[in-house]
Amino acid sequence: MTDLFPDTIRTDRLRLDVVTPETVDLFEFYDHAGTDPDIEEITRYLTWEPHETPKATLEFVEHVGEQYGSGEGATYVIRPRDGEDGAGEFAGVAGFDVDWDRKTMTLGTWLRKPFWGRGYSGERAAAMMQLAFDCLDLDMVAVTAHVDNEKSNRAIERYVTAHGGRKEGTLRNWDTFGDELVDVVRYTVSSDEWVANRDDAVAEFDGF
Repeated sequence: MTDLFPDTIRTDRLRLDVVTPETVDLFEFYDHAGTDPDIEEITRYLTWEPHETPKATLEFVEHVGEQYGSGEGATYVIRPRDGEDGAGEFAGVAGFDVDWDRKTMTLGTWLRKPFWGRGYSGERAAAMMQLAFDCLDLDMVAVTAHVDNEKSNRAIERYVTAHGGRKEGTLRNWDTFGDELVDVVRYTVSSDEWVANRDDAVAEFDGF
């Protein structure tokens, strides 16, 4: 475990629990990252392929657990809290990498299809911005999306703008999707922008 990042993040509607080999149910994770009936649609614009076997899930969990332990980033299982439809269910995954030299946190997330359209991505992003700027003394939060992923780009631009940030532009041949180099759109929020536009919603962080 690390003292840099929380084990648990709570927002008004969500609970995020850190993913490590000691904390995750591998077969539950595999069920949703490998055999979910909508997995091809879910991963269409993501940088990873559906997990073919539980071993692939184990390798992923070990990798993100090492990142967490070394302070390079963290990955969390998203579950709706009591009062939400599907409370307690595995709704998706959220994570971030930290470039300490550039004082920048880069966000990523995916949700199972039944949880699309609820604003969960923006709520999770706000919590991670709070962590980045209030707790980790970072200067910037960034997020990218595949240039063709219209739904994600709309959602990202909406929550980035709400926090005073902006769309930086298109980065060509920036990421790899399978064997293909693709363009992505990059968005950023600075610490000053976030402070000037912060709202009353406050996330709770446990375990660090």
